[in-house]
Amino acid sequence: MEKLKIGITVGDINGVGLEVILKAFAAGDITEICTPVIYGSSKVVSYHKNIIGVEHLHFSGIPSAHKIRHGKINVVNCWQDDVNITLGKLTEAGGKYAHISLEQATNDLEEGLIDAIVTAPFNKKAMQMVNFKFPGHTEFFTDRFKVKESLMLMVNDDLRVGLVTNHLPISKVAEAITKDQVARKLKIMNKTLKRDFGIERPTIAVLGLNPHAGDEGMLGDEEDNMIRPAVIEAKKNNVLAMGPYPADGFFGSGQHTKFDAVLAMYHDQGLVPFKALSFGSGVNYTAGLPYVRTSPDHGTGYDIAGTNSANYSSFLQAVFLAIDVSRNRKNHKIAHENPIKKSEKKTE
Repeated sequence: MEKLKIGITVGDINGVGLEVILKAFAAGDITEICTPVIYGSSKVVSYHKNIIGVEHLHFSGIPSAHKIRHGKINVVNCWQDDVNITLGKLTEAGGKYAHISLEQATNDLEEGLIDAIVTAPFNKKAMQMVNFKFPGHTEFFTDRFKVKESLMLMVNDDLRVGLVTNHLPISKVAEAITKDQVARKLKIMNKTLKRDFGIERPTIAVLGLNPHAGDEGMLGDEEDNMIRPAVIEAKKNNVLAMGPYPADGFFGSGQHTKFDAVLAMYHDQGLVPFKALSFGSGVNYTAGLPYVRTSPDHGTGYDIAGTNSANYSSFLQAVFLAIDVSRNRKNHKIAHENPIKKSEKKTE
C-alpha cells in the first residue's frame, strides 16, 4: 500500500514552526509511516536545520508536488527568493511566506497531489499585513472549501473538545449562541466522531454558556432558550447529546471522561481546560471539511524562536492524527458503500 502524502505548511518562518517540524522528523523515521511534503524552500529549511543541529536529517528539494518522492522528506520549493529571517520578530515577510506556503499546499490538496494537510502556526497580525482576511486557519479552510459550517475540534487521545464559536471576542459570544448554531455544531461533531474517529455511537456533553449553566435562569437564559432546545433537537435526530452542564467543575470532576467529546460555547471555555489536560500534546483538527486538516495546539512561539527549546510533541501528534483520520475516512467509505452496487460492478 502506498503511504499517505502529508502536506506540511511552514507557518511563520520567524517562529518555531520549522523547528518543531524538523525535530519531529529527526526523532524517528517519519518516512516509514507517511511521505512528508513540506511547503517552503530548501534554503529556509536548511537555515532552521542548522540552528537546531539535526545533521542526520536529509530532505529532497522538488519543484512541485508532481515530483514527490516516496521514502524521502520532500520540500516543495514554493519560492526562490533570498528570504530575510528575523527570528522571534513579527514581520511582513513572516506573513508573506506563510501565506505562499498555505496557498500552494491547499491547491495541491484540492488537486489530489497530497492526502492531508498539517499547518504550522502563523501570526495573525503578520498575515493581516499581507491582506489575509481570516482570523485563523479554521476560517480560511471553511471559506476555501465552501462549506457552510466547520468545527474547531481539539484532540488529545480520548479527550475531544469542540467549539461553537471560534476566534470571537468575548463581548460578541452571547449574541452568536443560537439554537441553530449549537444544533449545527452538534451535527458536525456527531458525524466526525463516527466517520473520522470510528466511534459507532458517540456521546457528546454540551457545556452551558453562563456560570452554573445559568442557575435556572438566575444568571442568564441562553441555556433555556438556546442550548437546551438544541440538545433536545439533536436527540430527536439520533445524536446522543446531553446537557447543558456547568462548565466550571466539568473537567475538574472528571465528567469529561464519560463522553466521547465535549462541545464548549467559546474559545477559552474549551481550550483552557483542554490545554491544562493535554500537556502540550494536543492537536487542532478542523471537522466538517471535505479534506483532512490538523495543526499543533500552540502558536508561533516568538519568545523562544531560535533557542532550540520548542517541544515538537504536538506537531508530531498532528501528523499522526492526519494519518489516522485519513485512513478512518477511507475505511468508513468502504464500510458504507452500497453492497448491491458493489456486487453489480463485479458482474459487469
